[in-house]
Amino acid sequence: MSKLPNITTSIFSVMSQLANEHGAINLSQGFPNFPEDKRLIEISQRLINGNIHQYTPMAGLPSLLEKIAHQTLKQYGRKVSTSTEMLITAGATQGVFTMINTFISSNDEVIILDPSYDSYEPSVLVAGGKPIRVSLNEDYTPNFNRIEDAISAKTKMIVINNPHNPTGRIWTEKDFESLENILEKHPKILILGDEVYEYITFSQPHISFNTREKLKNRTVIASSFGKSLHVTGWKVGYLIAPENLMYEMKKVHQFLVFSVNSFSQHVIAEYLDVVDFSEVSKMYLQKRNLFQNLIKDSKFELMPCDGTYFQVVNYNAISSKNDVDFAKELITKHGVAAIPISVFYNDNTDRSMLRFCFAKTDETLIAAAEKLRKI
Repeated sequence: MSKLPNITTSIFSVMSQLANEHGAINLSQGFPNFPEDKRLIEISQRLINGNIHQYTPMAGLPSLLEKIAHQTLKQYGRKVSTSTEMLITAGATQGVFTMINTFISSNDEVIILDPSYDSYEPSVLVAGGKPIRVSLNEDYTPNFNRIEDAISAKTKMIVINNPHNPTGRIWTEKDFESLENILEKHPKILILGDEVYEYITFSQPHISFNTREKLKNRTVIASSFGKSLHVTGWKVGYLIAPENLMYEMKKVHQFLVFSVNSFSQHVIAEYLDVVDFSEVSKMYLQKRNLFQNLIKDSKFELMPCDGTYFQVVNYNAISSKNDVDFAKELITKHGVAAIPISVFYNDNTDRSMLRFCFAKTDETLIAAAEKLRKI
């Protein structure tokens, strides 16, 4: 009997395969197609011949943990213990799975805000829990009345993805205060804070759970070097959590992967001495602005993009087809691949929205926009 009977081939695989078959420009999957920082490559080339290819300690390479702790203190003013409050994971997705499967048991309820990243629900189902999907507002901001109404005696966890994939929205101070007011009434509910796009924000600074005194002692924060350093294939992420939660997660992590790729950890640990994360945000701001300016006079309506490297557009002025069919038509007839937003909803809510990834070379974005403007 399948634990995930309703899981089929992901929309990302479907769209990428279709894009390959039709030679379309692929703005569907969220990975950069430009070269990594030359300094990262130089460090990799220098370290590859070193004695760094055996297991690291289970929780992560000590020097990398120290660099992350330093960055967390510098960025958010939070001092974390490298030995008791941090864990290196095989990408943020493994961190998410580990956290959920550590704390969720049979019939526990987990609130997930839709549209949502596609790994949350399967992680809950494998743990035997029950996903409770709660829709965001039409402008993709959180609806706290719906969130509060969804809480029951069985609610064990809420998942907050900020900056938000797929919509590119980010939470405000007022949003966090609203969440704090609700959860103050429910002290046993845990928070999974997915912050993998923490260094890619535009309209306002990212507000991290690291800075929320009322919440951080019940929050597990997941982040990823794949997004911030443009090395998605290295699959190196990390969790930050209070000691009592981290102690339990390390038990699961130990028997899930034990330890993470040693070479990548060594390289990233050294690279963190030279990288400037503010430059990452500036680079993506330039790409967002370029893409927006290129298609602003098209028939696509641009939605707000506060962070991440995703731009959501509305195509109501072009077609009345559902978003999955229109996304396929966009590939086969117009040569550009995107992701339909309805697939991120439990009930397939369709508001004629598509997600484009602008983590691409300027040349790729210009070529794609040229095709989109002709529609």
